[in-house]
Amino acid sequence: MIFISEKAKERVEKIIEKDGLSADHFVRVSVTSGGCSGLSYDMSFDDAIKTGDEVFEDKGMKLVTDAKSMLYLIGTTLDFSDGLEGKGFYFNNPNANRTCSCGESFSL
Repeated sequence: MIFISEKAKERVEKIIEKDGLSADHFVRVSVTSGGCSGLSYDMSFDDAIKTGDEVFEDKGMKLVTDAKSMLYLIGTTLDFSDGLEGKGFYFNNPNANRTCSCGESFSL
């Protein structure tokens, strides 16, 4: 399961509204090779479920990932910070053994 914090959900809803996306759009989360720790997170908006996708719903928000990325994301929460130390989405991943200082990549 992938989760979303209330703060991230509110921010996603604002972006969807601001960008004029349809109610069919959802958050797609994936993991790609790269970054200083070996694996990087990717987040985008999509409106098409692909074969093999894993679909979750948390707090009324649909979150989708591909099967390969799901292996790295089990139990992860998408969060959002607008504090002084940085602004943006970030991932709380209980599976990550190491993360880089920017928080955009990790390793297991």
